[in-house]
Amino acid sequence: MPTTKSAKKSEQVDINVGSRVRSLRLQRRMSLTELADQLGITFQQVQKYDKGTNRISSSRLHQIANIFWVPEAYFFEDPLGQFPHHGRSDVSTFNAFCGSGDGVALMQSFLKIKDKVTRRKIAELVADLAD
Repeated sequence: MPTTKSAKKSEQVDINVGSRVRSLRLQRRMSLTELADQLGITFQQVQKYDKGTNRISSSRLHQIANIFWVPEAYFFEDPLGQFPHHGRSDVSTFNAFCGSGDGVALMQSFLKIKDKVTRRKIAELVADLAD
């Protein structure tokens, strides 16, 4: 049965790609407006891409990849090596983390810690706090 425009639901791949765009944007400390200006579109459109509400065309994805200096395949890579991810939330959780300001800040700071023991203790602390 064909879907009508009003009943359109985001596909998981669109959400994952959008999350990757958001993650790169946040990592580069680029605002919605800055990316929109480089793409020649409105910040609202970039916002819809970030959320996976709107599908990104292949030519637009090519533009975005060039802006961030990543290959187009980056947006489709499975960070946890778990394709297919139908029915799995691990990839979505990872993408949500990487697409949040707090997640990006935590990753950037965590990677600056050189001592492996300290990093392990921090990971254990976070796991304990989550429980």
